[in-house]
Amino acid sequence: MRIFPVIISTVAFAQQALAHYRFLGLNGSGDFTYIRPWLGNTNAPVTDVLSTAIRCNTGAALTTGTLTVAAGSIVTFRVDPAITHPGPLLWYLAKAPSSVNGWDATGKVWFKFAQTGAGGTGSSLTWPTLGLTTVSARLPPSLRAGEYLLRVEHIGYTHTTSNSDEHYISCAQLRVTGGGTGNPGPLVAFPGAYPTGPTIPWDPPAGYVYTPPGPPVWQG
Repeated sequence: MRIFPVIISTVAFAQQALAHYRFLGLNGSGDFTYIRPWLGNTNAPVTDVLSTAIRCNTGAALTTGTLTVAAGSIVTFRVDPAITHPGPLLWYLAKAPSSVNGWDATGKVWFKFAQTGAGGTGSSLTWPTLGLTTVSARLPPSLRAGEYLLRVEHIGYTHTTSNSDEHYISCAQLRVTGGGTGNPGPLVAFPGAYPTGPTIPWDPPAGYVYTPPGPPVWQG
């Protein structure tokens, strides 16, 4: 049994476009108070994992406000309007060499610190993030003090005629206090962390166990 509906009408394609979403309002702030705005601030996904858009969204700015948070605290984004596709939720951080404001985070500087994948196996996969209107993760307690880019990403598995994953991404700027002496890893680059093409089969075989793309989670 296929886990994605076959879309056969122009009405359904229009509904698919309306099903896009954004991550806004870090920790109850204004929409882009601490989030780097992107081109038009639209809810359109990124589909090219080899483009620089996969880092912080299409045409993302390099400056915004910087939120001070403690290592080990919880960060929360509002989802506008809600997560409407099956797929994993992934959380990354990249430590800036000094000020995060204006830093482009190129190269292998990103590590994954949290993720929510799928439950079940084969064609009976379940997606805990489907329908969420807020998403949260705890920063690693041993995170070193300093300034970071926080990257939240949901990969929407739609399998329409484009047959590509849809990446919904926001990057926020953090100033982390407290913390410890952790050494996060493995480090990856965006672009470069993900393979091209769909990262889940159209019709998962019996016994298939889903693994989110990207590096393993750093247990800091």
